[in-house]
Order: sequence, then C-alpha cells, then structure tokens
Amino acid sequence: MGNQTRRDFLKTLGLGAASLALPGYLKAAESSVSAPNIILIMADDLGYSDIGCYGGEIRTPNLDALAAGGMRFTQFYNCAKCSPTRATLLTGQYDQAVGQKNMEHGVTFAEVLRPAGYRTIISGKWHQQPLPTTRGFDRYYGLADGCCNYWNPGIKARPGEPKPGRKRAEPRRWAIEGKAIMGYTPEDKNFYTTDAFADYAIARLEEYKRETKPFLLYLPQTAPHYPLHAWPEDIARYRGKYKTGWDKLRRQRYKRQIEIGMFDPKYEMSPRDERVPSWDSLSASEKDQADLKMAVYAAMIDRMDQAIGRVFAKVKEIGKWKNTLILFLADNGGCPETPDKTPDIPPGPVESYRPIGPEWANASNTPYRKYKSTDYEGGNCTPFIAYWPGVIKPGTITGQVGHIIDIMPTFMEVAGAEYPGRIDSRKLKPLAGKSLLPIFRGKQRLGHDVLYWQYGKAKAVRAGNWKLVRLGNADWELYDLDKDRTELNNLASQHPQKVKIMTGMWEDWREKCRK
Repeated sequence: MGNQTRRDFLKTLGLGAASLALPGYLKAAESSVSAPNIILIMADDLGYSDIGCYGGEIRTPNLDALAAGGMRFTQFYNCAKCSPTRATLLTGQYDQAVGQKNMEHGVTFAEVLRPAGYRTIISGKWHQQPLPTTRGFDRYYGLADGCCNYWNPGIKARPGEPKPGRKRAEPRRWAIEGKAIMGYTPEDKNFYTTDAFADYAIARLEEYKRETKPFLLYLPQTAPHYPLHAWPEDIARYRGKYKTGWDKLRRQRYKRQIEIGMFDPKYEMSPRDERVPSWDSLSASEKDQADLKMAVYAAMIDRMDQAIGRVFAKVKEIGKWKNTLILFLADNGGCPETPDKTPDIPPGPVESYRPIGPEWANASNTPYRKYKSTDYEGGNCTPFIAYWPGVIKPGTITGQVGHIIDIMPTFMEVAGAEYPGRIDSRKLKPLAGKSLLPIFRGKQRLGHDVLYWQYGKAKAVRAGNWKLVRLGNADWELYDLDKDRTELNNLASQHPQKVKIMTGMWEDWREKCRK
C-alpha cells in the first residue's frame, strides 16, 4: 500500500469519506406495502450452526420452515455480548454511543412504532435498566436481567422441590407489566421460562386479535443461555446422540452447511479451539457426561423452536400471518463461559446450574473461530432469518452484510415511521443503521462503508471485505473475508499500512461515540 492515506484506502474499497462519521437516518422512506405486523425473535447465546437451516442436527422445524419460506443471511452481525447487542438492536445505534444500560441517547423501536399506530408487546429477556413499559412497550412479561433459572427464577424453593440452582446469591430481576419483582418464584411447578414467554405472547395476541392496528411482538428468548435446564422428554430425544464427540460434530455440521448452500466450500473450517481437548482423549465417563450436557443444550433449542411454533400457530389462527414480517436472530455466538455452580448435580433439573463450556460452544460456532465476547466471526456472526409473504422470495440465501443496527431503520421504513430528534428529556443521536428492505426485496443494497465492534478488550472494524480484529493485549489481526471467512490467515504483517489506517478508523469511531 505504500503511503496510502485513509481516504485513499476507502476509495479502493469503493467507500466514501462519510464512513469516518456515524451515519444518520432521519426519516423513513416510503414503502410500497401496507404496514405489516412485526415479530422479532432473538435467541440467547446461539451458535452459527445450531439450528437445522444453518447446518445443525437439532430439531428446529419451525425455524427451518421460516427459512424455506424466506431469506437467510450468511453475514449478519451482532455485538458479541448480551446487553450491548440488545441496546444496539433496540435503538439502531452502537451501544457505545447510545448508553448500554439506560439507552439515554437513543429511542427504542417501540417508542418509534407506537406513535405510528402499532400495538407494542414484549415477552422475554430485557437486559436494560429502564423497564420496557417506560420505553415504548404497552405490555411486558419476562426476565429483566441477564440470565436465570429456567424452572424457578427466584431464590426460594417451592414446596416439595430443591432450592433452585443459581449463579449468584442476589435475586434476578423479573417484571410483569410495569412492576419489577426481585425474586420471582412462580407457583406452577410446570413453569419453564421458554414456555412462559410463548404463553404470554399468545395471550396478548388473543387479547388484541380484533384490533385493526398492526402489532409489534418482540420475543427475546433466554434459550439456550446457561444454566442447562430442559424438559426430560426433550433431553431424551438427544441423549446418546453426541457420544460421537465434538470433533465429529463439527465436521458433520460443516459438511451440511456446504450441502445446503450456507457456506462456500472454498473456505476451510477452523481447527478445534486450543482450549478444547480432542474427544478421543476423554474417558468413557467423561464422554457420557459431555453427551448429557449437549443433549440438554439441544433440548433447550428444540423447546424454543416448539414455543416459537405455538406463537406462529396463534398468528395464523387470528388471520394475521400473511402480512407479518418475522425476523429471527441471535445476540452473540456460542458461549464458552464456565460458571459451573453445581458440578455434582447433572444438568437439567431445577437444582442444577451448569454451562455448556468451550468444548461444545466451539462446535456450536462451526465453522468459525472463537466465541461470545470476542469479535471474531464465532463471536459476532450468527443466524438471521427474514420472512415476509409476498415480499421476500422463498428459499433465498444472501451474502449481503447486515448488522443489528439495521433493524430499527428497517422497522421505520416498513411502518412509515419517523425518527424523532428528541423524546422526553433525551436528545437523540442519529441512527447508525440502514434499512434491510432493499435486500428483502431481492435488490443489492448500498451497504455500510464500515462496521465497528468493541466489548471489553475485544475490538474489530470491517471495511469492505477487510476485517481488523483484536482480543486483549494481542496485536491487531487482519483478514480478507472474501478469501478467508474463518479468519485463518492473518495478513497484518503483509499490510501494515492497512492495519494503521483501519486502527485509526476504529479509534476515531470510538471517540465519536463518546461525544
């Protein structure tokens, strides 16, 4: 590159100088379709290859049918961590700019769509400080925290049951409508968060079925985030199927991804992560215990798909399926964290608190490297399915790049809503996202000049096909994603000027976010 400047570098990528600033989006474009109902479903800690339509072996017929009737993205990004992703998703701004916990410099898509005539409902995980009912949602039920026991989110045991397994002693915040509950213990012993979220969503759809206004249903799951809790009948469906091990599972998923067109065979699968031992090195007892962990994890995803199917059935029953835009995505890649609080209690029941760990998370993220909380593809690139009858061509796969900052502008465009300059006492920053509607319509979108990431010590910037990524105190790494989607060939030493320019771009972005 010689003495190529930052501006020259952007020009070689076909990008403009505007990429150096946070892009704005002030008013929604006109849409040629009537305002649709909207269902947004977010899975928690779901890896790239976990669901069937992305190469997984786990039973997900409802999501697979959604993909068959709609569009799958192969390059859709999030923020690699639960709370930052949700703040960004809700506001269309990078969480570094909006304020991750309070979103004080942003407005949620519910606050924008409700004035445009939408009924706004959320059932599930909300990982921000202000409750949803203060930020544009009419109705809310769910976990207003990071994670919880699926069987009993509270602290106290129900009569005749063991004390619920927990990560920490303090109660997790739950909320029903506008009331926060610190230590929520449902009386029903058949309570299970995934089912409860679907039940509440179905009840609200029934309640508002005669309304002429469109609805926005936000259904953020806790599944398959740890702890590993699942119904025994769901676990039984998978028990023993993972004794072939994580090495073989990765190869099988990679092969299926190629067969179904979700991954180009020119890209190699990443090698087993350095944190993970070979399956063959485990004893028979260790293999059996590992098989159970993955069986419970698979059961959690299976049950999530069942719950989603029940919500879909209700939408069809009330006659609102044909003009409903449905989006499914995940907040980050598979999770390697190891808060194993009950090592002597097997995963599954209420008294346990077990994680999946890096071994199966590595398989979950096939074919990519690394995990949640990193900005390698295994951390921030996850499934994204879009379905909209009459608009999105069935069975479409797109390689166009998208990011969760794009969800808000998409909702605005399809709803004919406008982005306010100020709401209440909040002076809002401009949106960073761009509408996905052109992609949904089968067109080539003028995409983002540059995308940025940062969580903790993880950092990345993507300009065109070039991605610069760093973790901790390690040197920046440079990858050409057009030739190397699995980030195996670090080109930083070959292109030091490119590294310098992109590092400067990232630093400029981070500074602008603070203003």
